[in-house]
Amino acid sequence: MLPNPRKTQTIRRLGTVDIAALRAAVLAMPEALWDTENVAKPNRFDALDKTRHIVFRFVSNYRDWRLSYSRPIWEEWRYLLEPVLSEAIASYGYARGDFPRVMLARMPAGGVIKLHRDANPAAKWPHKVHVPLLTNDQVAFMIDGKSYHFPEGESVEVNNMGIHGVHNRGTTDRIHLIFEYFDKEQAPPAWALPLVETV
Repeated sequence: MLPNPRKTQTIRRLGTVDIAALRAAVLAMPEALWDTENVAKPNRFDALDKTRHIVFRFVSNYRDWRLSYSRPIWEEWRYLLEPVLSEAIASYGYARGDFPRVMLARMPAGGVIKLHRDANPAAKWPHKVHVPLLTNDQVAFMIDGKSYHFPEGESVEVNNMGIHGVHNRGTTDRIHLIFEYFDKEQAPPAWALPLVETV
């Protein structure tokens, strides 16, 4: 199962995004909302450790990125999310793109996301993009042994097929908008499942 050849092999800096409205709303979120949404999240992987998530969109099947769904909280937040998503992916130039997964990830001070590779087939094809909303200079994103720092408001594609992880050695939380994006007009790989639309 070869990944999409359009994906970056390390990181790809996509440009600066206006995060002001989204960032303000996220920082004003009550702790109870983070707790409630994190308990109900569909992405439960050991590597994520104590990182909490608010998941807006997610894949319906871990084997196919083309089938996804919106969780109820998406409708409440899409007016803030969609402008950031659109600006973050502008450089790809896809006429018909889609976002199978959209989420917020909140890593506490001292937190770790263990080294891992996004192994499920649905993660092999879309671009994986991070937009930091809150960070500090002690946050390090590692890919294949190399360390990177992503500043607030910068859209960055990461190689989720490489061995990657995160350390937050700072004293503040790290909150990223994380999403996947793919070109609906790009021919799917030979290993993709036959697409069966659900109604």
